[in-house]
This record gives sequence, C-alpha cells and structure tokens, in this order.
Amino acid sequence: MNQNATTRSLNVDGREVPINGERNLLEVIRKAGIDLPTFCYHSDLSVYGACRLCLVDIEGRGIQGACSTPAEPGMKVRTQTAEIREIRQIAIELLLANHNQQCPTCPKNTACQLQDVARKLGIRKVRFKPLHEPEPLDETSVSLVRDPGKCVLCGDCVRFCAEIQGIGAIDFAFRGHDAAVLPAFGLGLGEGECVNCGQCAAVCPTGALSPRPEVDAVWQALHDPAKTVVAQVAPAVRVALGEIFGLPPGTVSSSQLVTALRRLGVAKVYDTAFSADLTVVEEAHEFLQRKASGQRLPQFTSCCPAWVKFAEQYFPDLLPNLSSCKSPQQMLGALCKAILPAELGIPRRDLVVVSIMPCTAKKFEAKRPEFARDGLPDVDHVLTTQELGRMIEEAGLRFADLEPGSFDLPLGFKTGAGIIFGNSGGVSEAVLRCAVEKLTGQSLANPDFYQVRGEAGVRFADLSVHDTRLRLAVVHGLKNARILAEKVRRGEHALDLIEVMACPGGCVGGAGQPVSRGAAARQSRARGLYDADKHLELHKSQENPFVTGCYQRHLGEVGGHEAHQLLHTRYENRRSPAPSEPPAHGTL
Repeated sequence: MNQNATTRSLNVDGREVPINGERNLLEVIRKAGIDLPTFCYHSDLSVYGACRLCLVDIEGRGIQGACSTPAEPGMKVRTQTAEIREIRQIAIELLLANHNQQCPTCPKNTACQLQDVARKLGIRKVRFKPLHEPEPLDETSVSLVRDPGKCVLCGDCVRFCAEIQGIGAIDFAFRGHDAAVLPAFGLGLGEGECVNCGQCAAVCPTGALSPRPEVDAVWQALHDPAKTVVAQVAPAVRVALGEIFGLPPGTVSSSQLVTALRRLGVAKVYDTAFSADLTVVEEAHEFLQRKASGQRLPQFTSCCPAWVKFAEQYFPDLLPNLSSCKSPQQMLGALCKAILPAELGIPRRDLVVVSIMPCTAKKFEAKRPEFARDGLPDVDHVLTTQELGRMIEEAGLRFADLEPGSFDLPLGFKTGAGIIFGNSGGVSEAVLRCAVEKLTGQSLANPDFYQVRGEAGVRFADLSVHDTRLRLAVVHGLKNARILAEKVRRGEHALDLIEVMACPGGCVGGAGQPVSRGAAARQSRARGLYDADKHLELHKSQENPFVTGCYQRHLGEVGGHEAHQLLHTRYENRRSPAPSEPPAHGTL
C-alpha cells in the first residue's frame, strides 16, 4: 500500500478502511460493514454519546465512543474485545432492569432497538433490580402515547424536537438515577407546546413514544352491521406500506393496498390524491387572486396540520397568510359526509370515514372542532401506515399475494399532481402546474418544476411567467419554518408562495410510516411518488375530469360560496399569553 493510501485510511479489526468525509469513527466502521449498536446516534441529529454502546478500543488511546471520536488516518481500532462486550452487556442489562418488559404488547415490538440489541448481545437474564416504580401512561395527546417505563434516556426525541422542529416540547429533567425525559412543567404531552408531528416517536428506539392507536375503534366500526366504512389513502402510504411486508422502500403497492382494505371490510376505497387535486385547484385560485391584489402575501400552504398548529402557537399574526384551504384529508372527509349518505341511502351518523395517513398530526387534525358538523366529525378515525400494516397482519392476509384492486370512482381518480403531494416541494409543484397555465392561458408542454424539488431544508425558486414573477420557498422541518417565518415577519424576504412541511422530506418521512434509520428509505419513497406521477396519463390537477364533475354537481364555481363552505376553514390563535398579557380571544 502506498503512503497516500495509508494516510487516508484507518485500520478496523485488521482491515484497512478509507476515510472519505465521514463525520466520526462510527460512520467509517459502519461503512466497513460492521453494525455497531447505538441508541442515541441519528444521522440527522447532533452527536450525543450517551448510550455508550458504540465503544471501541483504539490503540494507544483505550476505549472510546465511536460516535464522538473523529476518524483519523492511521488509527488502529478494535470493535470487539472481551472488555467491550462485557461493557455493552452490562449497559443493556441496566436499561432492561428499569424497562417495562411487556414486549409482546408494545407498539414497537419487532421494531425495538433495545429488543434487537439485547438479542444480538446474547442477553438471557437481567442481574439488576429496578430502581423505579412503574409510571402511568401519558395519554393526554390525541396523536401520541408516552410510556415513561420504556424510556432509555437516549435523548433522540429531545434533540429532534429542539434541533429539527425548534420547539423543545420535551426535555430532560432531574439528575442521576432520577433523570427522565418529560414535557415542560409536569404537563402531559398533549397539554404543552407539542404540535403532534410525532417525529419524537419516529426516532425513539423503544416504545417510550408511539402513535396513539385507533385500530380497535376501526375494527369495531368494521364489525358493526349498522355502519358503512369508507377509507381514503394518502399518496405517501402507497410507497411505504410494502416495507412492512418485505418490499423495498418506494415500491408502489396501491393495488394490493386497495384489495387489502376491501378484504378487511371497507365498502369504498378512495384516494386522498383526488382531494389533493381539489386542493390544488382551490389553492391555485386563491394564490392567483392574492398575487393579483398584492394582499396577504406570501401565501403559506396549509396541508400540514403540524405546521398549522405551529403557526397558531408561534405566528398568529401570520395566520391570514395561510391558505384557507382545508388539507386533502379534511376535504375528502367533508365530501364523503356531504355526498355519500344520500348516494348510499344511509344516515350520516352511520357513515364512518377512515383515513390512512403517514402522519400522526392527522389524528389531531381530524379531531379539530371546526372539522365537524352536527357533532359528527368529517373524518372519524385516522390510521397510520404502521397501523394499517398491523391490521393486515392481524387479518392473516398475504399482502404480496393479493390480487390487484382499483380505487373507487369518482373520489379515487387522481392526476400525478395529487400524487406528488407526499413529497416536500410537491404541493408547490402541483400548484405551479395549475397556476402557470392559468397565467399563460396555454397548456404546459412539460409539467415538471425541478426548481422546487430536492433534499435541502430550505429551497428557493424564482420563475418568470410572461410578465409575472413568482418567488417561492419550500421548507421542511419546523425550525427552518420558524427562521423563514421570522424573516417574512421582518420584511426580509419578498416571497409569493411558501410551502411548509413539518417532517423531513415531507409526508414520505411522516412519523406514521414504517420505522427507518436514516434518509435512504425516505428518498426511495420520494422517487416512488415521482415515478408514479410519470406513469399516469394526467399530470395536472385541473385536468382531473372527476374534479371538474365534482364542481358541476356539488361545489359550484372554483373559489365560490359552496366550495368555500365545504373546502375552506379558519385558524385559531393558540399563542400562550405572557403573564402580563391578556388572553387572546376568537379566531383570525
């Protein structure tokens, strides 16, 4: 080996491994094909180094954490020694001693990192006694459940909430063996600043944080002969559900998904991409009206319920800038409750609308009082992708072997614009496909707007359409949204349209999706949606013939009175008043 190669590599268990920009020794070791266990390491978060599972023996330095040690040329590293193995086993035993070990009933069973590491390290018994009494579940949130007895103090949830979302709804409290991860001021998770995005649950290595389940309620509705259950499926679900059954991330499995839902007893299966098309038509109309008048710009998107609640809490002065359009979930729920009872010949109270969503915040959104009429919600239950997967498994269905099925018409027909809603930048691109044609009066030869696509947390695009300039921003991660919103508030950015998604990558990275470590699965799901768009005949929401028919039969004019009554909403000022500040009243 030449000198240049030697100086650019290190030795791991007797093998030379090149160093190529990895931010720490752990990443180099994993590149070498060695999967060191960790709880507290996440590629999107800062290095914490708390769990001490990724310990390695470095010649001349002793035992150090691989995640917090820079990779240096010439290092000689051993990942497996008798001492390291013993340290890891003791660490896991100590965690298990204070862990609620009701694994078969845990929502993270089979996907739990503690369970996985204990198995890999050969833990057969726990020699230590617990130091804590069992604590009750925190079920104050409509979206999430917190189980303190399963927390391993890895800090992933704390760092994600602070570093990616910029909220800090959950943090460390107390010291020593009394240390705990809690919401502020001893409140329940649903009583503080949490926006229900659920990313804390997505990165939690155990079942300490998990989506609030609604599976039993859905089974009850399906088994009730007096109820008619219809389902809607979000775009991002179709490129992730298959992962639960061994398919690669990004595999479009909508045909098997539809059949599975029918086999479970669902009467009609609709596509939320249809109402995404409807959202585009209404939102583009709203946007062009604002652009023409120069009022209430920039227009923020309103599809993400975590972002909406975030804006209600921290930027109530900007609420008039949010699009008044309901999210696609709530638009389709409202349409179902308005149209289907008469068509099916059933009372409205006997129609049950179930949403299959990649998102935990959708559970909160469905329970907002403004999305109910006569005490009946537009959407009755929200299942995550994970929850639907469990129901399919419970029913004993072999997912990959199911015959293909098709969504029911008319609310199951969609264009590619509705499909790409599941990606960060997808809402902006879909709106552009509509708005640009409205501005030019000409059909777009190429519907793709690559300017708004990408992985960056904040992206800007500047387009000239004849004599009209359109300035856009695409944001994912609420910390990024906060920074941009503050600049908008100060007048530092002259923008026309801002898309905000709370979750990294948009809905494809939602907290209700199958558990994944890192960005690879999320990126594959995003590619799956763009590929699905390419394979459809229609790519623009305004070309959806059933959307046109929906206006003719039920909604009247785009942006008109009937459409506004059914498809639009208002927002609530949720800002916590300062001690000297009188409470705010009403809505904006």
